[in-house]
Amino acid sequence: MTHSSGNATRSGNFAIGGDLTIHRLGFGAMRLTGSGIWGPPADHDEAIRTLKRLPELGVNFIDTADAYGPDVSEWLIREALHPYPKGLVIATKGGLTRSGPDIWKPVGRPEYLLQQVHKSLRNLGVEQIDLWQLHRIDPTVPADEQFDAIRSFIDQKLIRHAGLSEVSIEDIKAASKFFNVATVQNRYNLVDRTSEDVLDYCAARNIGFIPWFPLAAGDLAKPGSILDTMAGKYGAHPSQIALAWVLKRSPVMLPIPGTSKVVHLEQNVAAADITLSDEDFAALDSEGRKAFQSTP
Repeated sequence: MTHSSGNATRSGNFAIGGDLTIHRLGFGAMRLTGSGIWGPPADHDEAIRTLKRLPELGVNFIDTADAYGPDVSEWLIREALHPYPKGLVIATKGGLTRSGPDIWKPVGRPEYLLQQVHKSLRNLGVEQIDLWQLHRIDPTVPADEQFDAIRSFIDQKLIRHAGLSEVSIEDIKAASKFFNVATVQNRYNLVDRTSEDVLDYCAARNIGFIPWFPLAAGDLAKPGSILDTMAGKYGAHPSQIALAWVLKRSPVMLPIPGTSKVVHLEQNVAAADITLSDEDFAALDSEGRKAFQSTP
């Protein structure tokens, strides 16, 4: 039997910033847009159906960004779910500009970031953003100016909590002088352990760690591989095993697998039903580290 429709409530809870409690398995809204994360989705109605299915599956954490589309992802979320169900936490990001498909350029000037916060408030139809994340630290603007701007958004009650994306421990420490870093969103999965030290730092401080690209498993997902074997053992898809591993890795882990199709959403959420044994977790961990170390 294949796990196909579980419930995100089984993934456990985490309190973002200490007061926004969510189910740990969330939803990433990047893939709701067109090719190259540009323009509207290929199938608008299916994207809306996917979003409407989230509350039914216990998913109460959605991660998006003004740059997805741009704006398209935020518009779709509002269209599908506004007025929002009680307890739904929507996180968005600002700081990356778009001039075409697959083109992303950081702009961290305070007045630009402020403009984007106001735009996301309008796009989402909210009076305050639950969690706003700096999509990238702009290397051409002093980091302190960017962090000081974020502090002012919190002071003005435009945003409730703030997070960072693609950062080092040093970046988190620098930002923490200006505001409480509620979350960190870095690329992390079974075979990409670049941010292992950042994850450990976050876990020690109860900072939510949002791994993007959480399902990637590279060669470990091939037929006959360890993931393939474990999938058979647990009656699941290899991607569900990869997600179950990510969830078990740390209690601060908040994976946000994304899709624009209901069937894939249901499959992802069902990973919350899978509890890997400590032995299987360790075996996967070891193979994942080996694969990461052998990456050129």
